[in-house]
Amino acid sequence: MSFEPLPTSAGRDLRILIADDDQDLCRGAAELLDPLGIEVLRAASGTEALGLFRREATVHLALLDVHMPDRGGLDLFEALRLEAPTLPCILWSAEASEAYEQVALRSGVSAFLRKPVHPDTLRGEVQRVLHDHWGSNN
Repeated sequence: MSFEPLPTSAGRDLRILIADDDQDLCRGAAELLDPLGIEVLRAASGTEALGLFRREATVHLALLDVHMPDRGGLDLFEALRLEAPTLPCILWSAEASEAYEQVALRSGVSAFLRKPVHPDTLRGEVQRVLHDHWGSNN
């Protein structure tokens, strides 16, 4: 599997928002995605993520933890979709049921990952969703 940088049509790096209350996991995910030319915005809660999203000019993808103290991933996904109906989102969880995963996917989530996520799987799914949604020259 190849993990090449993903250029946008304007030649700028892509930006994703990661919302997860596990800051070590956020930091690790950001380090994994950096070689792909992806800037990562990190939020420790759903409320923080929504505020950050509203302040930023461009977010190309959101990666959302299902279980956060103030606002879960599916609730946050729905709030983000009200503001940006075409924003692709990936949900991830260590504890969500298969029924929850199916509800999320039927709601329009681009992918659902189970923690712990292998680094190649995370990079591959992020790259796939970005390619599917934004296209690329690769």
